[in-house]
Amino acid sequence: MESRVSQAPSRTVVVLAAGEGKRMKSATPKVLQPMLGRTLLGHVLAAAAAAEAGRTIVVVGHKAEQVEAHLAEIEPGAVPVLQAEQNGTGHAVRIALEAAPDAAGTVVVLNGDVPLLRPETVEALVAAHEQSGAGATVLAAEVADPSGLGRIVRDANGHLERIVEERDASPQERALREINAGIYAFDLGLLREALGKLSTDNDQGEEYLTDVFGLLASVGHQVAVHVAGDFRETLGANDKLELALLRVLLRDRVNSAWLRAGVSILDPQTTWIDVTVELEADAVIDQNSQLQGATRVGAGAVVGPDTTLVDTVVGAGATVLRAHSVGAEIGPEATVGPYSYLRPGTTLGRKAKIGGFVEAKNAELGDGAKVPHLSYVGDARIGAKANIGAGTIFANYDGVAKNRTTVGEAAFVGSDSVLMAPVEIGPGAYVAAGSAVTKDVPPGHLGVARGQQRNIPGWVERKRSGTASADAAARASRGEGSDSGHSGGGDPAAEGDTARD
Repeated sequence: MESRVSQAPSRTVVVLAAGEGKRMKSATPKVLQPMLGRTLLGHVLAAAAAAEAGRTIVVVGHKAEQVEAHLAEIEPGAVPVLQAEQNGTGHAVRIALEAAPDAAGTVVVLNGDVPLLRPETVEALVAAHEQSGAGATVLAAEVADPSGLGRIVRDANGHLERIVEERDASPQERALREINAGIYAFDLGLLREALGKLSTDNDQGEEYLTDVFGLLASVGHQVAVHVAGDFRETLGANDKLELALLRVLLRDRVNSAWLRAGVSILDPQTTWIDVTVELEADAVIDQNSQLQGATRVGAGAVVGPDTTLVDTVVGAGATVLRAHSVGAEIGPEATVGPYSYLRPGTTLGRKAKIGGFVEAKNAELGDGAKVPHLSYVGDARIGAKANIGAGTIFANYDGVAKNRTTVGEAAFVGSDSVLMAPVEIGPGAYVAAGSAVTKDVPPGHLGVARGQQRNIPGWVERKRSGTASADAAARASRGEGSDSGHSGGGDPAAEGDTARD
């Protein structure tokens, strides 16, 4: 049967996000604290979308400019309303509704610090409220420790009588374990009328939104309770410890969902996946890995162990081992790592390779291209099947501007070379090992840019007399044995003197 939520003619969502959150002890407002890809406010707005409201109002207060800027990024259609003085939740909702004088129907009110709230729960709350015809419905939950939370007080028949804040509760009421989750659905007309009757006669001297339930019940309007299926959805975060505990709960929820979707997570307790990440079935995520932002991992790809991916695309069948990647695209069957760093703008074609201790930035590797060892590749385009020898540096910065290097298809750059941009190594060209290349190397040519080797006889004996090196050299000159060693020379441009994979 189709949900009533999708049929509603008019709804308004109000999110309360004005509080300072002093116990966080942070320069960042509480509702902007991050948690697995979204802020607390972002998670609440994502859940609120299930209400399919025509208007969303966010009440801001503490560091309103920061909250409004964030809101413009994640939910530009939402309307921020300033609560300059925090005089309670009832006061906040009244200010919000004053900004929407034409609103009618149902209003859904949510606290901005309940990041585990599911869209399905919001949908169920709204549907239950509208189907019952209640003037107000509160989301409740049964918890083992209700300390610090408002309590649901029921009458002898089990109906909602009122909601009481803990500091205003009697000892008997404090013993109750059914708590107010701070999430409500109201008939908007009745809510407007009740808000005008709120009093500040309580321990905090504030207008409590929860008092609306008692006011409506006292004049005969139905008030209702909708119990959440999982109490953890109603948990808020008042300090960094509670925030960390909620993060663990969300991690477990996310990982469980991906495991059931066919993704292999080898150690769920050390794997952290943002809610914004996309994974395909048969992807493998090994231990101690973090997948963040807009990261996507294809089928059969292996990520980790000890890997962090931020806004990175990993193609099907690729392997990323002990690497850190930000804003990169790793093609199908490509390999990265171990101990490599991919920076924004780096792209790897099919079966391309970034090996151990390689850093790449704004670099494009064609299909089958390889940078296997100990290299820096910045602002470069490397053609298909090209090979970059160990210890190669793409020197992209001249002290004023960044310049680009191009290495052609199937080119071969020798170990310990420096390519000083802007420079182009043509298709099929070779660069001799140890070269500092400042000029283009045409296709098929061998580029050599280094001094001729010369050996100076007797230098160690004269300059390093008395050292172990001098002793070893003396024994060798007398024809005595040594542990190991060889001597030799050769043409610096010899074909084999280039690079190794």
